Amino acid sequence: MSEHPENYEDVTVFGLDADDEAEMLDAQNECTFIWSNKEGWPVGVIMSYVFVDGKFWLTASSQRARISAVRRDPRVCIVVTSTGSKMARNKTVTYKGTCIVRDDQATKDWFYPALATAIRGDDVEGAKVFEKFLDSPRRVILEVEPTQRIGYDGGKMGKATAAWMKAQKEQDAS
Repeated sequence: MSEHPENYEDVTVFGLDADDEAEMLDAQNECTFIWSNKEGWPVGVIMSYVFVDGKFWLTASSQRARISAVRRDPRVCIVVTSTGSKMARNKTVTYKGTCIVRDDQATKDWFYPALATAIRGDDVEGAKVFEKFLDSPRRVILEVEPTQRIGYDGGKMGKATAAWMKAQKEQDAS
């Protein structure tokens, strides 16, 4: 950024870099999943995910309201933040996307182990047990393909603000 901010009217200059975004998506396993209910209201819950081949993959039992909602209107939103991860805080990315509900065995066969590993980490035995819990009769997989992203890096904003404040002090002192 060539100039210091004088306010926060335009924070688009503090975009999230692609490498930080990739690190965050790999470091996290939870997101906020948002859909519209039948009255048109946005509703969201925290869900576990894996990010594979540019898509988010999540799961829920088919009797959950979100499943009938995305079958009715596949437009959804996913928000991921760096909070709680090992990387620097104040990074976030929001994706608008379309959701497909899958219930085929081939998807379940690769997805359940991937999600269990993402959640259980190095606990191989725990991951195997978790896979069994996932494999329930009404469980479906949500495949979300992002169509737009909005990234934000609060660290960049903090540095720019500190530089602006320093410049203001120097200007006031002269």
